Amino acid sequence: MDSRAVPHAARARSAWFASGIAILALATRAAAAEVWVVTDSHHPVHGQADRHLILDAAAVLEAELADNLPTDPERASAIVQQRLKLGGTDLQRRIGTAYQGIADAWSLGVLKVPAIVVDRRYVLYGETDVARAVARIDQYRRTQP
Repeated sequence: MDSRAVPHAARARSAWFASGIAILALATRAAAAEVWVVTDSHHPVHGQADRHLILDAAAVLEAELADNLPTDPERASAIVQQRLKLGGTDLQRRIGTAYQGIADAWSLGVLKVPAIVVDRRYVLYGETDVARAVARIDQYRRTQP
């Protein structure tokens, strides 16, 4: 046997194995193309998801902006404006994300939290582990034509 054939065969086998792993990873992810977690700060959910919609995030931000405001409406308004300005684009992004999450959860028809939503079509309520929820949804999808 040619001594150059063994390293070539080993490289080919290694490349085939690596491509098989990549295909398996893609197939697993294809089963659940998009995963969203819809919850609030009182119902933590663990695991990887494409989006985490925290429904009380806007209320938390509003409470931070309103913290220790004076009773005089003009002074309170000026302080809130100052806080908004100091927060800059990061605060604006956080506010926008918080309200967008509420709108997206509402548009999906999510009824309670926590909820794991797959492909904006399947939802599992009450599960706090993303991987377990996705596995249960994938199992259901395999049994439905």
